[in-house]
Amino acid sequence: METNTRTVPTDGSQDSSHQLRHMVDEIDTYLRSAADSGDQKFNAVRDKLSVQVREMRAQLDELNQATLARVKRAAQQADQSVQAHPYGAMGIAAATGLLIGFLASRR
Repeated sequence: METNTRTVPTDGSQDSSHQLRHMVDEIDTYLRSAADSGDQKFNAVRDKLSVQVREMRAQLDELNQATLARVKRAAQQADQSVQAHPYGAMGIAAATGLLIGFLASRR
């Protein structure tokens, strides 16, 4: 039985990833817009920064793939655990629901 594993990070790692990717995209945009400058020193620095931006993008992609693989692995382990112990999983889910209901009713 295959389950639908959707990534829902709880630690904000996806937000950080999106922010980093946005920053890299902005740097790349600024570098492209500054390409019209005729200064050779600036062009050399721009070329080095362009290489670093490409490397940062590659590292972000690797980080995203590694995170996705870990999340999928954790979801598969949770699915296997629930299938191995269905009544225990139902008990934990019921207790969690009761706790959340109790905490929500106190407000």
